[in-house]
Amino acid sequence: MRVRRAARALLLDGDALVLLRRTVPGRPVYWTTPGGRIEPADASPEAALRRELDEELGATAGPVRQVFACAEQGPELQRLTAFYVCRLVTMDLSRRHGPEFDDPSKGRYDVDLFPCAPAGLGRLNLVPEVLTAYLRDHAGDLPGLVP
Repeated sequence: MRVRRAARALLLDGDALVLLRRTVPGRPVYWTTPGGRIEPADASPEAALRRELDEELGATAGPVRQVFACAEQGPELQRLTAFYVCRLVTMDLSRRHGPEFDDPSKGRYDVDLFPCAPAGLGRLNLVPEVLTAYLRDHAGDLPGLVP
């Protein structure tokens, strides 16, 4: 059984949540949070998160706070993901880089902002699915958890 660890951001821009709209060939459109795999060279999960924000959004974030974690079990892979709430400091989409942008078969990574409220987020096809439940219960609390 392989284990893949990841760090993802519940990234706030004011009172809006920054999400990636994923359009992948052969799959329904879905939204996810910025972030990704923790690489062996990353000094910590927070370092991995900051690297991923830079790669996926050309972004920097302020202080981070872990708010939940989840495990997803597949037949050959277990995903362990930690979610951190943080505020956007800067974002320059022209600086996006990384392997996901070099391979057209990976699809599109469009940036969308949604009010950080259960009503607006509940209608989205969010991945992972547990993110929907977490945001339904806690979206309104997130802005108060970080400076």
